[in-house]
Amino acid sequence: MIDIAFSKLAIIGVAALVFIGPEKLPKVARMAGTLFGRAQRYINDVKSEVSREMELDELRKMHQDVQSAASDVQRSISEGVSQAESSLNSAWDDSSADMELNPLMEPPTYDEAAAKSKNFRKKKLAHTSAIPSWYKRQSGQKSRVISGAARMAKHTPAHARKSSPFFH
Repeated sequence: MIDIAFSKLAIIGVAALVFIGPEKLPKVARMAGTLFGRAQRYINDVKSEVSREMELDELRKMHQDVQSAASDVQRSISEGVSQAESSLNSAWDDSSADMELNPLMEPPTYDEAAAKSKNFRKKKLAHTSAIPSWYKRQSGQKSRVISGAARMAKHTPAHARKSSPFFH
């Protein structure tokens, strides 16, 4: 703002009193105050409008950045999907070409698939449950599982098992 010291204000006041006169000085001072207030309000309105426009420009820029990022993501996803689709199509074409070259290689029927899964279950059971219990004990495999409390009772000495009553 304008740098006006008290001495300068006094000189302006004396000059205004001399030139305007003591009768009209209060009216002129009131009018100058209202004009000064209007000017301040106008300046504040202009400042707020400029700041709003700057924020609006920043928001527009941010919106454009977000849109460009979204379009980049969409483009990369569509490229990935198209690559996956092309690789699946090429694998499908290769497998169909193999089927044409080797007609003996047919997909398994339902009965063959059922028999294969039954054989797999039999093999798995043979590996897990067909082991004799004496071999499990000898090799350290657990034959049955006991709880933690039962394990503590099993390994606690007999004289320490007697418990004192909780409430006397």
